[in-house]
Amino acid sequence: MCFQYHLLRQPHYRRRFAQKQIGQLFLGSKPESSRTLHRFSLHGPGEIAVEEIGRVFSAILLQGVTELALQGPERDSDHYMRGTLSPSLASLSFLEVMVISGMKHITGPIPESFSSLTHLTQMILEDNSLHGNIPPGFGHLSNLNTLSLNGNHLAGQIPPSLGNLRKLQILGLARNSLTGSIPTTFQNLLSLQTLELSFNLLSGSIPDILGQFQNLTLFDLSNNQLSGQLPNSIFNLSKLQDLSLDHNQLIGKLPNQISSLKSLTHLSLSSNRLTGQIPESISRLQNLWYINLSRNAFLDPLPAVQGRGLPSLLSIDLSYNNLSLGTIPNWILDKELSDVHLAGCKLRGSLPKFTKPGSLNSIDLSDNFFTGGISGFLTNMSNLQRLKLSTNQLKFDLLEIKLPGGISSVQLQTNQLSGSLSRILNNRTSSFLEVLDLSGNQISGTIPEFTEGLSLKVLNVGSNKVAGRIPSSISNLAELERLDISRNKIVGTIPTSLGLVSNLQWLDMSINELTGSIPSSLLGIKNLRHANFRANRLCGEIPQGRPYSIFPASAYAHNQCLCGKPLPPCRGKNYGKLGQ
Repeated sequence: MCFQYHLLRQPHYRRRFAQKQIGQLFLGSKPESSRTLHRFSLHGPGEIAVEEIGRVFSAILLQGVTELALQGPERDSDHYMRGTLSPSLASLSFLEVMVISGMKHITGPIPESFSSLTHLTQMILEDNSLHGNIPPGFGHLSNLNTLSLNGNHLAGQIPPSLGNLRKLQILGLARNSLTGSIPTTFQNLLSLQTLELSFNLLSGSIPDILGQFQNLTLFDLSNNQLSGQLPNSIFNLSKLQDLSLDHNQLIGKLPNQISSLKSLTHLSLSSNRLTGQIPESISRLQNLWYINLSRNAFLDPLPAVQGRGLPSLLSIDLSYNNLSLGTIPNWILDKELSDVHLAGCKLRGSLPKFTKPGSLNSIDLSDNFFTGGISGFLTNMSNLQRLKLSTNQLKFDLLEIKLPGGISSVQLQTNQLSGSLSRILNNRTSSFLEVLDLSGNQISGTIPEFTEGLSLKVLNVGSNKVAGRIPSSISNLAELERLDISRNKIVGTIPTSLGLVSNLQWLDMSINELTGSIPSSLLGIKNLRHANFRANRLCGEIPQGRPYSIFPASAYAHNQCLCGKPLPPCRGKNYGKLGQ
């Protein structure tokens, strides 16, 4: 008889259960019942000590359980399972599937006793807060086809004994703090289909044993400290779909054999030290839709991709290499792409015209030498969400720009833009806009009133010619995390309503003409990590309390008469009223 029990989001489960209560809830009868429970499944919020569940298993003799699933709620919750994994869970000697995932309050090491669960075919302990080493005894779990320990705080080296798991198809150790090299014993994992070791501290070279993984479809070693060249055996993996080796220290060239990866859909080699030319053979990859070769040292010329080359391509990023393209190749302009990132490629002239602009989702042409205006460039880009044209030589009035309705990020900093700020930031500004960076231009006008419903998280208009006052409606920017209005001509006082922008982490008001005091209401911004009020006409006592009292004195320097920590103490009863 097979039972499956789910604890759903019901209020009466939001408390700590006693052992007896757990036994009654999950068995539906007294512990001495003769019925056999094969599957134990718990989902949703509530607060339960995971050690209690371990003791309950022993107390009510659930040795017949073959599947154990303890999964956290879909959304983050501060009230769910907490504690450590009980070694007594190993008493479930017939267990075939163990899933304990998504619970950040489960800490401590993985019990060595789990190595005795030799019937296990799946062990998924991901997205918890487990620490310590991976038990070497896991090499005895010869029936495992899935081992996922992703998203914990595990440290130490990967046990070579994992190479004994010859039935293993999925191995996930990503997002931990594992060190050392990749064990050469992995050459025995001939059934492997997925290997995820990303976001660790692994070093050394990639072992040249990969050619034996003939079933491998996903290979992710990104965000480690791996060095050396790409092993030739990688290019024997005819079923490989996802190759992610970005953010390492790999050297050498990308060989012509890249075209052997017939099934490849996703290629990410960014942020390494790869050199030479991008091989023309890459254009023969019929299924490749994502290419990211940015932040390497690839050289000119780009491969000449013919009309039928790279037919599936949707996203390309060649930013920050040693490329001097001059103009964007026609084969890029003519494709129906979603993402085009060519920052720092020494592009010149006017902004390009894409043949199929309606498909574009993200454009990054920053750090180039584009000149002229923007009129016509955004025409028909109805699906554009992210636009980055910063650090060019563009020269136009903000009156020329008409942003797509669903755009979420606009970065036009460090150009020669002019016109009034209200041309781009007004009551018609899209509620989808989250990032607006216009810093380092010649923009004038005043900071407009802000209506409710805006989603702005970053607003940077620093180093312009913006004047006028800060409107009290700044408090309507409830999502704002970064505000930079430095190096302008802003006058008046800092509105007390700014203290209601509780998500603010970065605040720079330096080098303006602000007067009055720094309002104590700003103490309500608890997450502020950086603040700069330097070079204004502020006076009075600096708000006393974190974080303002721990910012450096330079953040308050060159004002009229600010005082109090970290500056010298205030003197006189009316000192704080000066400059109002």
